[in-house]
Amino acid sequence: MSENTMLKTNERGHLVVGGCDVVELAHKYGTPLYVYDEARIRARCREYIGEFTRRYPNVEIAYAGKAALTMGFARLMDQEGMGLDVASAGELYTALQAGFPPERIKMHGNYKSNQEYRMAFEAGVGRVVVDSLIELRQLSCWAKKLDAVADILIRVRPGIDTHTHELIQTGQVDSKFGVAIYGGEARQAIETAMELESIRLHGLHCHIGSQLLETDAFERAVDQMVHFIAEMHDELGFECEDLDVGGGLGIRYTEKDNPPSVAELAEAICPRLRERLAEHGLAEPRLILEPGRSIVGEAGVTIYTVGVVKEIPDLRTYIAVDGGLSDNPRPALYDAVYEAVVANRADEEPSQWVRVAGKHCETDTLIEDAYIATVEPGDLLAVFATGAYNHAMASNYNRFTRPAVVLCCDGNDELLVERETLADVVSHDVVPRHLAVPQTEECEVGE
Repeated sequence: MSENTMLKTNERGHLVVGGCDVVELAHKYGTPLYVYDEARIRARCREYIGEFTRRYPNVEIAYAGKAALTMGFARLMDQEGMGLDVASAGELYTALQAGFPPERIKMHGNYKSNQEYRMAFEAGVGRVVVDSLIELRQLSCWAKKLDAVADILIRVRPGIDTHTHELIQTGQVDSKFGVAIYGGEARQAIETAMELESIRLHGLHCHIGSQLLETDAFERAVDQMVHFIAEMHDELGFECEDLDVGGGLGIRYTEKDNPPSVAELAEAICPRLRERLAEHGLAEPRLILEPGRSIVGEAGVTIYTVGVVKEIPDLRTYIAVDGGLSDNPRPALYDAVYEAVVANRADEEPSQWVRVAGKHCETDTLIEDAYIATVEPGDLLAVFATGAYNHAMASNYNRFTRPAVVLCCDGNDELLVERETLADVVSHDVVPRHLAVPQTEECEVGE
């Protein structure tokens, strides 16, 4: 079992998260259930701020809300002094409803709707991250309509391939995100932004990928970005006030994963950035990072109830749980691998290999091979490191209800999100008039 799963048990042999017995949580809130360790999230925020500020004082750490965002998470991030990265009207609305300071919000997205432009302006978000030349023109038009000035960063593609799943690489040449350095598109975007009266260009943004387990890609991104900034400074007089290098630091999903620590990431980025800036005689911009997965990923555990144990002689044992694809699509999307434990007997030694299957009408494999204690129907299964992109990607596939989300700290549990009901699932369905069930006409009394 990986060190970072924080496998803790109580005197009853039950798994404990944030000081709370997950068996009791399952009885209280039902399963599937997302459980988060609040203290661990806060510690990670403070680690990022502390390690980077120590090496580069002019820094902002902005939580990437796409990893997991609720109003409660937005309040927690505000309390910890984090910025916030949002990428949709829904994420922005969630943050604003929670009272998150709009000046610390960055509005992302490779296609922003008119509604999102208007919301960003009306809220007064700190930065809009422009993703294309056409968006730059659209944003300028919106600013003129509203008699405003848009404070922006331009997202560029530095042309860096990373050692991660191809579906979560974002900084390579062939990507839907940003404007390319190579070929002159990024230069054109900067030149255009500097000429538009309704646009105030503050700097550049890049994001190279997710679940990165080495620091070399970050180092190459720093080199490429500073070199490009120097070129634009010399050619266009561009002054870069903000340099946002995105997020992407990986986490431990299994014992085979060995991601860099936050301190190692800071040591890879900060001294190198200062050296490259000094080589070109450039002033130090504000450094911005946008970690998401590495803030909440390992703080989350999903609890399931085992319903079926099916042995296929001389082949394998399947265990079926009461969730799957609808609450964790990552195995299907990215071949994601997880570790698990029988939560109500978490102190027992593993004794069997099983395949963990969900209950959807698909192959729906949550874990190909899990080494766990002998399991029986009615047992609880805890899957670790499910804090990022699980609740955020949950769906109603097969008309499942989405799980509740619980935040635990010092033995106290609080709801972040209530469990959906079956009534919630059909609450927005509309039956067209011509499909309505015919009403039987009633005869009047006396006929």
